[in-house]
Amino acid sequence: MSADKFEFKQFSVNQSKCAMKVGTDAVLLGAWVETNDAQNILDIGTGTGVIAIMMAQKSKAEIVALDIDASACEQSRENVLNSPWPNRVQVYNESLQHFAEHFSLKFDLIVSNPPYFVDAYKSAEEARNQARHTDQLPFSDLVKCAIQLLNPNGRLCIILPTKESIKFRALAAANNLFLTKITHVKTTQYKDEKRQLLQFELINKKLIEETLVIEQEERHCYSNDYKELTKDFYLSFK
Repeated sequence: MSADKFEFKQFSVNQSKCAMKVGTDAVLLGAWVETNDAQNILDIGTGTGVIAIMMAQKSKAEIVALDIDASACEQSRENVLNSPWPNRVQVYNESLQHFAEHFSLKFDLIVSNPPYFVDAYKSAEEARNQARHTDQLPFSDLVKCAIQLLNPNGRLCIILPTKESIKFRALAAANNLFLTKITHVKTTQYKDEKRQLLQFELINKKLIEETLVIEQEERHCYSNDYKELTKDFYLSFK
């Protein structure tokens, strides 16, 4: 497996043109999300297209994938065309804000591994900055557009570092977007959590709260829960 190509069980992802490569966060989110009987899914900030393609593998839904970076869209279209589900994923090179202004369809499920850096140091690579920093997609816009684009019974599922998750959850609550499921992600049992997988809905429900430990004490010795969650995708897990 080269740095420019990531192989999964049922598809592969080329990433040479993308500023942000396939990482644990994207795969975690794609594996964690419950597609249920979703008929249409929106992937915000698709990058390589990995989450959108994972949604295609897990469901029978029609999927729309957005990204503001033209090179990422070109790459994700190639990855979709080379996948087993080339006719179920449509990639659009536009911002979420512009998309929400003109797109009338409501979605059963919205997924996103969103940018979360606010005032952090920026690199010289503009595409990488767009993918990592909230300048182009502030949390307030993500909440507003998700509420606008969700079906009444729809769900928004995202992954964020714990510190940023606290800010996002407060903003969502202030706009009546309710947290209904949270999974605290820890690298090992005895380390502090680093990430949170979050599910929001327009209807307030009893919160489901879980913890996922990725590795046992030895590095790269993965927990049974993590292997079970991702086994349909990672080649190394059966």
